[in-house]
Amino acid sequence: MPHVLSTVARPPATPKPRRRDWRHARLLVPGLVLLVVFFMLPVLSLLLRSVMEPTPGLHNYEQLVGSSTYLRVFGNTFLVATVVTVATVVIGFPTAWLLAIAPRKLSSLLFSILLLSMWTNLLARTFAWMVLLQGTGPINRALMAMHLISEPLPLVNNLVGVTIGMTYIMLPFLVMPLHATLRNIDPSTLRAAAVCGANRWQAFWRILVPLATPGIASGALMVFVMALGYFVTPALLGGAQYMMLAELIAQLVQQLLNWGLAGAAAFVLLAVTLSLYALQLRFTGAARAGTGGV
Repeated sequence: MPHVLSTVARPPATPKPRRRDWRHARLLVPGLVLLVVFFMLPVLSLLLRSVMEPTPGLHNYEQLVGSSTYLRVFGNTFLVATVVTVATVVIGFPTAWLLAIAPRKLSSLLFSILLLSMWTNLLARTFAWMVLLQGTGPINRALMAMHLISEPLPLVNNLVGVTIGMTYIMLPFLVMPLHATLRNIDPSTLRAAAVCGANRWQAFWRILVPLATPGIASGALMVFVMALGYFVTPALLGGAQYMMLAELIAQLVQQLLNWGLAGAAAFVLLAVTLSLYALQLRFTGAARAGTGGV
C-alpha cells in the first residue's frame, strides 16, 4: 500500500512585529533644528516676555482684554480679515471657474498673469493702489469724467481701501487651491444634472458649490489667516482708524519698546491662527471620513 502522509493543519503563523527603522531618522535632524531655532524658540521667547515683562504675571493679557483701544484693534483685525475673505471668495470663485473651463492656452495665459501679479513686490503693489485710489487718482477722475460722481470718493484711509488692496493681493491664494478643486470635477456631473431637469442655478448651488467646498474652505482659511497678520497694506491704505493687530505690535515694539504687551498680542494672534488651522484639520478629516477617504 502506498504510504499516505497525513497533513496536519497548522495554525497560521503570527506575523512578527515590524521594527521601526531608525537608520534614516538622522535625515530629519536638520529640519527639526530649523524648526526649533526659527519657530519654537522665538515663540517661547515671546511667551516668556509676555508673562515676565515688566513684572511677572498676566498683566499684559489683562491690559489687552481690559482696554477698549486694544479691543477695538482686535475688532478691526477680525472685521477686515472677514470682509477681505468674503470679497476674495466672491471674486475668486468665478475667476477659478473661468480658468477651469477656458481653453488650455487661454487658461495658461490668465494663470500666468495671476502668478505675475503675485510675484510683484508687495510694497510696489500697495503704492500702486494708493495712486489709483486717491482723490486725484485715475479711478476718481474717470468716474467724474463719466459724470457718475460730482466729487471724489474717499477710497483710501478707510475700510474700502484696505479691502480693495488686500483682496487684490490675496486673490491668488484662493484661486490656486480652488482652481485645482474645480479642475477635478467631472463636467458630466453638471450635464447629468441638466438632463435630470436642474436649471443653471440649481446645478450651481446643489452640484458645483458642494463639490467645490473643500477648495473654498482651504483657500478662504488661508486668506483669513494671512489677513489677520497683514501689516503693509492696512498700514498704508487703512490709516489709524482701521489699525490692525500687526501694526499695533509694530508700534509697541518700535515706538513704545513694550515687548511684554507686544509679545502678549503676538501670542494671542498665534493662538487664534493655530486654532483656525486645527479647526480646518478637523473639518477636512471629518469630510474625508464621511466620503470614505476619497
